Amino acid sequence: MFNVTTKSMQWGQETLTLETGKVARQADGSVIATLGETSVMANVTFAKVAKPGQDFFPLTVHYQEKYYAAGKVPGGFFKREARPSEKETLTARLIDRPIRPLFAPGFKNEVLVMCTVLSHDLVNDPDIVAMIATSAALTISGVPFMGPIAGCRVGFVDGEYILNPEVKDMQDLRNNPDQRLDLVVAGTRDAVMMVESEAYELSEAEMLGAVTFAHEQIKPVIDLIVSLAEEAAKEPFDFQPPDYSALYEIVKGLGEDKMRAAYAITDKQERVTALAAAKADIKAGLSEEQLEDPNLDAAIKKLESAVLRGDVVKHGRRIDGRALDKVRPIECEVGLLPRTHGSALFTRGETQALVVTTLGTGDDEQIIDALHGNSRSNFLLHYNFPPYSVGEAGRVGPPGRREIGHGKLAWRALQAVLPAPTDFPYTIRVVSEITESNGSSSMASVCGGSLSMMDAGVPLKAPVAGVAMGLVLEEDGTFAILTDILGDEDHLGDMDFKVAGTEKGITSLQMDIKVAGITPEIMEKALAQAKEGRLHILGEMSKALTSAGEFSVHAPRIETMQIPTDKIREVIGSGGKVIREIVEVSGAKVDINDDGTIKIASPNGDAIKKAYDMIWSIVADPEEGKIYKGKVVKLVDFGAFVNFFGKRDGLVHVSQICGKRLNHPSDELKEGQEVWVKLLGFDDRGKVRLSMKVVDQETGEELKREKEEVEE
Repeated sequence: MFNVTTKSMQWGQETLTLETGKVARQADGSVIATLGETSVMANVTFAKVAKPGQDFFPLTVHYQEKYYAAGKVPGGFFKREARPSEKETLTARLIDRPIRPLFAPGFKNEVLVMCTVLSHDLVNDPDIVAMIATSAALTISGVPFMGPIAGCRVGFVDGEYILNPEVKDMQDLRNNPDQRLDLVVAGTRDAVMMVESEAYELSEAEMLGAVTFAHEQIKPVIDLIVSLAEEAAKEPFDFQPPDYSALYEIVKGLGEDKMRAAYAITDKQERVTALAAAKADIKAGLSEEQLEDPNLDAAIKKLESAVLRGDVVKHGRRIDGRALDKVRPIECEVGLLPRTHGSALFTRGETQALVVTTLGTGDDEQIIDALHGNSRSNFLLHYNFPPYSVGEAGRVGPPGRREIGHGKLAWRALQAVLPAPTDFPYTIRVVSEITESNGSSSMASVCGGSLSMMDAGVPLKAPVAGVAMGLVLEEDGTFAILTDILGDEDHLGDMDFKVAGTEKGITSLQMDIKVAGITPEIMEKALAQAKEGRLHILGEMSKALTSAGEFSVHAPRIETMQIPTDKIREVIGSGGKVIREIVEVSGAKVDINDDGTIKIASPNGDAIKKAYDMIWSIVADPEEGKIYKGKVVKLVDFGAFVNFFGKRDGLVHVSQICGKRLNHPSDELKEGQEVWVKLLGFDDRGKVRLSMKVVDQETGEELKREKEEVEE
């Protein structure tokens, strides 16, 4: 019944196995990849005919994590996997980015890739396994895919690169000083196609070394996929790229000069208008038959690319007239919004981000439910890209894959410089509203996020800036690297290369390459040029913040205290009675962790002190010889009982109330009266002995004469 083909190899510490022929046999390509005990099934289907009038390549990648893979039941009311999580969305993008450029030029048939996590051993991350399974499924499906690719993850510990580190080693890198890198690289045998990373101030040389290491490690996996395809691949789909060279020559003759004149306009809106007019003029000169040619849009885009790329490589001339390595003018402003905790407006040319920071308490931490277990995050970064930012009218909905991906890139870039939670016990939420866009709004979010957090008083280890680099690589090997690329330079170029970091080193690197042939020398030059751009931007940012921002009066103050774990029960009380009373009386929010760490939060410093004192009086023991302020709770013939330390009472003997003889304590005191007392000690039965007469009842200071008498 089954015609099963299986291939295996030792890869790092685990065995990698590819299998096809048993499951999902009606898909064009289906492969189950297994690394250790993590298994992912990738299924590929594609339409055999393109939709009429289709002017783009409709590739869709879905990645699904099934909770049964880790022996878990999903949370929520319905107990069923619902909308994609952030991890699923990011992994789908991770797979899409390296495979999209490798489909045959002109292929516009719909392609669907579905990856399903079937088993997760909590050691090997399924995202890498899914990428390998996808590549293998595409390679055997017959679709015109110029792969295969493979991918791997790289860690960096004590100067050594680690292949596919365990899941637990990649969790919460900010609090793991030994692990300095979480890098994912995908590529073909000859070239790197995609890089995604979270780094902790690595040098350019260290980062380039990690990419090179990863590329070497994926080559045996590519060989394994090829060996599987040699036995199990279907016949290649009969696809011939359309030949529209004649139409292109006509389009070029009609519009090259007008297109070149349009690209000489530096203002984006004016340039867009001029380009639209140039395209309209081209179409006005065509026959009806030529206008109906399905390759017309491709011919016009090819002309745009030729005009733009030729000027850049041959003449070093960019759209807006800048030098190849020049950053657009930058304006930074902080403290714009009066009621927010921190705000910044970062403008770089025609790209602008309004970034706002909000400080919260432990209650505001994000709970992350994942296959490998639940965790909490006290740093959130959300990115919004409304249509008006590019001068368009469009549909507004929930965050899409682009918003989630760009937000995560900025999150990774800023993560490395955050203070430790023990030093700054706040939940930090950063929101980037993109108000203008013409080139790398994600890097604007990094710069604006750094400024906004510093304006909010977050003690960052260092400011972070990001810059987007581009590449134009011609067939003869000549190339130009562009600093701070515009949107058009991104669309018509060969590489999108985003680098963020501090003055000391790189904190995030993302790279997408559309062509093969990116050499280590090109990458090395791009990294060096990116560093120059990053340092320039950091210098411009420093002008906006000459000193650390002050805490907003509207932000909560948080104070932490540590108590013995065996005292937690006493602070909480039966059914939470004690902790509720502390919150109600003090007006502060109180969070208690299992390790005995208590966070007390309130905009009011007096409320924090009140809660702190109430908790301290429960968990601490009164000190002999110390003076306390207390309240008389009961009068008896032989003295007065005074509540002086939390719920603890002590006796002030009638002889210790004042310096004269009293017939009854009521001669001097009344219930409810506040008094100053000194703890003299404890009697044989452990009862507390207090004295009032040795303390000045006005000031709370100990009386020197009485002190000497007591000592005698």
